[in-house]
Amino acid sequence: MKLFSMIIFLIFTVNINAAEWQWSEKLTDIISGEINDNPTGLLWVPPSCESLNAIIISQQNMSEETLFENMMFRAEMEKAGVALLWITPGIDQKWEINSESQKSLDKLLDNLASKSGYNELRYTPVIPLGHSAMATFPWNYTIANPDRTLAVISLHGDAPRTNLTGYGRDNIDWGRRNIDGIPGIMIIGEFEWWEARVNPALAFRMVYPESCISFLMDGGRGHFDVSDKTMLYIAEFIKKSIETRLPDSYDGTSAPQLIKLNPSDGWLAHRWKDDGKKRPKPSHAASYKGDRHDAFWYFDKEMADMTEERYREIKNKKKQYIGITINDNKPEFNKETAANFSIDYDPSSDGFILNMKGFYTDSLRSKNIKYHSDKKIRFEKICGPVTAINDTTFRIEFFSTGFENKRRAGGIWLAACGDGDKNYNSAVQQIEIKIPIANNDGKKQTITFPEIKNIKKNIDVIPLTAFSDSGLPIEYYIKEGPASIKDGNIIINRIPVKAAFPLKVTVVAWQYGKKGDYSSADPVENSFYITE
Repeated sequence: MKLFSMIIFLIFTVNINAAEWQWSEKLTDIISGEINDNPTGLLWVPPSCESLNAIIISQQNMSEETLFENMMFRAEMEKAGVALLWITPGIDQKWEINSESQKSLDKLLDNLASKSGYNELRYTPVIPLGHSAMATFPWNYTIANPDRTLAVISLHGDAPRTNLTGYGRDNIDWGRRNIDGIPGIMIIGEFEWWEARVNPALAFRMVYPESCISFLMDGGRGHFDVSDKTMLYIAEFIKKSIETRLPDSYDGTSAPQLIKLNPSDGWLAHRWKDDGKKRPKPSHAASYKGDRHDAFWYFDKEMADMTEERYREIKNKKKQYIGITINDNKPEFNKETAANFSIDYDPSSDGFILNMKGFYTDSLRSKNIKYHSDKKIRFEKICGPVTAINDTTFRIEFFSTGFENKRRAGGIWLAACGDGDKNYNSAVQQIEIKIPIANNDGKKQTITFPEIKNIKKNIDVIPLTAFSDSGLPIEYYIKEGPASIKDGNIIINRIPVKAAFPLKVTVVAWQYGKKGDYSSADPVENSFYITE
């Protein structure tokens, strides 16, 4: 009930605008093959936070973007005193021990500590998080940094030391190293289930009896999406990591000596198995009656019960499927592709608004069905240059990752979600929408973007005056800084309480063009500083 009521409360406070990143910094020692330039570290610090307890570090893939942009998740991280660092593009799926990637990340954190005013970033405990192709990274980062890692999150991902890495190649050799006493969690969606991915996690627990490995089968969900319930589950896992591992003496002024957990102090719960058999009751590790070879570790009764509740929600429920239309066009279903539904879409001729409709259908997505859940199908952003207007309407908008990444900048992924009821399980269906990064059909246009003068921190709104010689309206996004765009103005958001001044804000003006009339303009950046 606590989890459900929190979702109801927070869902009405979700900000549908692009999430802010108050600071950015280049990783100057690395050249990304995706952009032929230095990757960027984007940092968000909870505005009310006076001292950070931890920082979650993730590399760009897909679902970490969903998680990091979600205002519900950010609200929970603000309560916990946890910052977010997103590296885009990603720099290292494998994360070898003593790698150049590690050195570059350490340098990045040092630079951000100096720039942001949050000096503790030099030694703040780290929670590595990775999705899919980046899901092996969190475990291997931990092996390289056991004294600094607070907890580990592998999202729709991998087991520690797995032979089935998310990136599809050999894993690193851990040698005699271990992650004993460091809580880690592996999350796998029900609709991506692969037993061979789970078995290495169970085996790891037996080989390393002092390890603290949790597991969540994400019921009614797939490989690409992150539900609000799962976001809050992750948030609770993070909070318990802070409560149990940060010493009481930690004041943020020096590196803490993290407390090593004893798995015997936690709880055990049976792994997920859809075999119809009665599940052993979760209990304290000392009194667990089930087969320990088929059990995962949890912090306490609360986390074990939250896990069991997720499993009960889908027990004996009928499966259902979702079909979709985009602007009243029905894409072809292809069960052999990761997306299943994939379309090419040209904003310069088709417009920037995506009107999504979902309907319950048969397993082939060929015809509507009469009997299904009574819940309305809604749509959620997974990743890419798009912003939600409501739960069925989206607008194509470029954001802080920019236009440079030819592989990712034109890729939009959405999820159609139908919640379950007393008879039917939840359903989810991902959709890929591929757009050209630029429109090349038409006359050249040029943007003029007048200088924005520095402002004092008490200024809240700055009108934007960029224009194109085509006469077409200008779009904007915030590349870095505590700000957002609304109605052609820069809105200054809450400034983190310990932020160093002057504080840089960079805004980008862009104009996509109109097919046959004007090609896309070169985007223009404009930076100014907030001063005291």
